Amino acid sequence: MTNRRILILTILAFVALLPEAFAQVKLGKTETGNASYYSARFHGRKTSFGEVHKSSELLAAHRSYPLNTMLEVTNLENDEKVIVRVNDRGPFSKHRVIDLSKEAARLLGILAKGVANVSIRVVGMEGMVLLSPNEEIDPKSGKVISMRSKP
Repeated sequence: MTNRRILILTILAFVALLPEAFAQVKLGKTETGNASYYSARFHGRKTSFGEVHKSSELLAAHRSYPLNTMLEVTNLENDEKVIVRVNDRGPFSKHRVIDLSKEAARLLGILAKGVANVSIRVVGMEGMVLLSPNEEIDPKSGKVISMRSKP
């Protein structure tokens, strides 16, 4: 075998030994920080995931969460919540933890300010959302609705 083939086989063997959970994130993990939203010039451009960015969908960019991670984003100033799907990398400012699509920012009420203090909670993976029994998602708005449990 050539040295090149040996190197490729060695790399493939190493990758095969990595645990599958390497790119997973723990359900329920939370973080807080500043959020902003994509400018209009990104509408129609490709994301890191290879999708075309649509500012009318509930999408987000995060530096470390795996692509297709579902996040509940809460605006800490007005307690508005929305579920977004990570489909891009970013933000590229160290002062922000997440970039949101324009629609997600509108639902959270941050369009006027441009930046808001938010809380982020991992609520699912691969497009599936897992909420607590007293929560559900409004299918029209994408907002999380907390329901009071009956005594």
